[in-house]
Amino acid sequence: MLTGVDTSFFFALEEANELASEIWQERDIVVSAITIYELQKKLLAGNLQYPAIIEDIKKSSAIIPITEEVASRAGHIAHGTGMPGLDALIVSSFLQAGCEEIYTTDAHLGLYKKKGVKVIYLNK
Repeated sequence: MLTGVDTSFFFALEEANELASEIWQERDIVVSAITIYELQKKLLAGNLQYPAIIEDIKKSSAIIPITEEVASRAGHIAHGTGMPGLDALIVSSFLQAGCEEIYTTDAHLGLYKKKGVKVIYLNK
């Protein structure tokens, strides 16, 4: 089963969240290109202690690009749920990849409620 993880997942991973560590080691991970953007910004600002995170993601995860189809679906998601645009792009990326579960600490992702996709919150 493909598992989508958003940007907040990597902050939980950095904080040694047990569930995040288990997911990272045991699942087929999908990451949106938007998450790469968000993590790069955090790295440049000095807000991440895991400087190799992007390289590790590239080695072990499928990175889903923002295509016209992903962007269009994200527009529908944002409009229908009130979800912020970047979060809608991330969710749309996961749907494009066929993810059935999404791990996050971001409450905005829980606005997406469709049969066949579970949003699972990591304990903080």
